[in-house]
Amino acid sequence: MSDLPGTLPKAGSARVLAVANQKGGVGKTTTAINLGTALAAVGETVLIIDLDPQGNASTGIGIARRAGLKSTYHVLVGEARFDDVIVESGIPRLDCAPSTMDLLGAELELSTIERKSYRLADALAVPALKRYSYVIVDCPPSLNLLTINALSAADAVLVPLQCEFFALEGLSQLIKTVDRVKANLNPKLTIQGVVLTMFDKRNSLSEQVASDVRGVLGDKVYQTVIPRNVRISEAPSYGKPVLLYDNACAGSQAYIKLASEIIRRERTLRAA
Repeated sequence: MSDLPGTLPKAGSARVLAVANQKGGVGKTTTAINLGTALAAVGETVLIIDLDPQGNASTGIGIARRAGLKSTYHVLVGEARFDDVIVESGIPRLDCAPSTMDLLGAELELSTIERKSYRLADALAVPALKRYSYVIVDCPPSLNLLTINALSAADAVLVPLQCEFFALEGLSQLIKTVDRVKANLNPKLTIQGVVLTMFDKRNSLSEQVASDVRGVLGDKVYQTVIPRNVRISEAPSYGKPVLLYDNACAGSQAYIKLASEIIRRERTLRAA
């Protein structure tokens, strides 16, 4: 897309990160909401864009679905701007553009709309979003047109990867998709990093998967790993990120470390 920048944005403009994995159950939404909360906790201004029809990123930070709620669906089909749909989460410096079930039909509707792969990118190009330092896009667990929109709008992709046997197989498919989007739609797109989730240090398989992934991707894999932690699993039922539900638990501390690692990477990229 020729009208999107090919370099890192200037300081003070939003860095758009798409949290993506076509597999479900890998901690994608959990990572989006807790990373967003951790970044906000260290002073960044963050917008979470919920592009998953399930809407778990929205409810996971306490935004209830209700009749008449304007959502990312309305933005994508041109019926609203982000200014109209953004909701304050109640967490300082963290806002959300929520999802509704209307997104289930969005792919069919978008297929007939001009610039169908760039609907999100075009919608993000508004002055009101300059107040955010990070925009985190929670993608659906599939490589559909919603995900393509996220990748076309993003500066980089963050990939949550569950420590399980078939992890690398799914990752290779996602990398191929990222490469195709980079070649045909968004030349600035990169993989910011891969975060290992549901890591169980008591399980030798977790160690083996971590070793294999690091062997293939090297320093693209974050040093921080997200442990399998019951408090992370419990938090969404209370409409809270785990950092608010139990700030002292291992899961919360891991997401704070991940946020710090991402900020360090971003600073290195900007200085390069």
